[in-house]
Amino acid sequence: MLSILIAFVLIGLINLCYYLGFFRFALAKNENQPAYKDLPVSVIICAKNEAVNLRNFLPAILSQDHPDFEVVVINDASVDETLEVLEDFQLRDDRVKIVDVQNNEAFWANKKYAITLGIKKAKKPYLLFTDADCRPETGQWLREMSAHFEDQKSIVLGYGGYFIETRSLLNKLIRFETLFTAIQYFSYASWGKPYMGVGRNLAYTSEEFFAQNGFATHLHIKSGDDDLFVNGAANSHNTALCYSPVGITRSIPKTSLKAWFRQKRRHVSAASHYKKEHRLMLGLFYTSQLLFWIFFFILLKSPFWQVALFLLALRWIVQGVVFYNSGKKFGETDLFWIFPFLELFLVSAQLVIFISNIFSKPTNWK
Repeated sequence: MLSILIAFVLIGLINLCYYLGFFRFALAKNENQPAYKDLPVSVIICAKNEAVNLRNFLPAILSQDHPDFEVVVINDASVDETLEVLEDFQLRDDRVKIVDVQNNEAFWANKKYAITLGIKKAKKPYLLFTDADCRPETGQWLREMSAHFEDQKSIVLGYGGYFIETRSLLNKLIRFETLFTAIQYFSYASWGKPYMGVGRNLAYTSEEFFAQNGFATHLHIKSGDDDLFVNGAANSHNTALCYSPVGITRSIPKTSLKAWFRQKRRHVSAASHYKKEHRLMLGLFYTSQLLFWIFFFILLKSPFWQVALFLLALRWIVQGVVFYNSGKKFGETDLFWIFPFLELFLVSAQLVIFISNIFSKPTNWK
């Protein structure tokens, strides 16, 4: 039992090093308002059977306070009224550009192929990506994100959260996972180690896209049009962070645990293709989380239970500071009060997802 205690303390220290060291983004001062440059921007949206969401959310994109932008919407082989809805928008606003993609044998159900066609259609050199079910928090979203492009900055990472449903525990679980992921990729990027971004709120230049040969290196992988591109293209010199409340988007979360689980399986499958150093950083952190809880429950039934409780309390204090400060930046402070439960659930869910992906492949984007 003494050896378990020693291992538990070492693992706890590794956990604390991540929260106190790597996750410094949480303690960073609020972002200074950048000078708006009003760069020419193409907003790119890939839509598959999104007629309802386009009716609800596309007006919020078109009403952005920006003098020079277009909205390229890709109808990715939809079977609902997506194309008809887009054609109606186009009749009323010539900033709407349509790319109508039909399934073909070589690129069946491949979102990256559809997005590539959208990028080639875009006339503006700065590309801002979001989803059909996303709505910017403010009318300054487009200007805020594009303001972070500078001479050397060709990639901008933004926060794409989810709409808040106060009475839904599932909603809190989904938003906590999103917040936790954002803490990590914003923190690593602030250390000069950017490894991912989310397609709900991500920007890069067309020049950067073509310099990377687009998605060529991972076109065969079902997911990863956002994180795998960033993982390959981003570095300490070309990546900027936008975490102002003005630059946030929010999306419709999954309404069932099964649907969320299926979505996360696709995301996790892409992570296995990250650069080796990123896999090691993320793997060590997750392993330390999992082992912390395993050894904690073992030690609760041992003579060292007081030590276990002390280290847990210390860990919760440090985590609480990280989660609360990050939550303030992204409008997720309501998650702070139940973060111990949410973290334990997330660690368990990630283990199940990892095991599931070993035995079966996740499904295509639909």
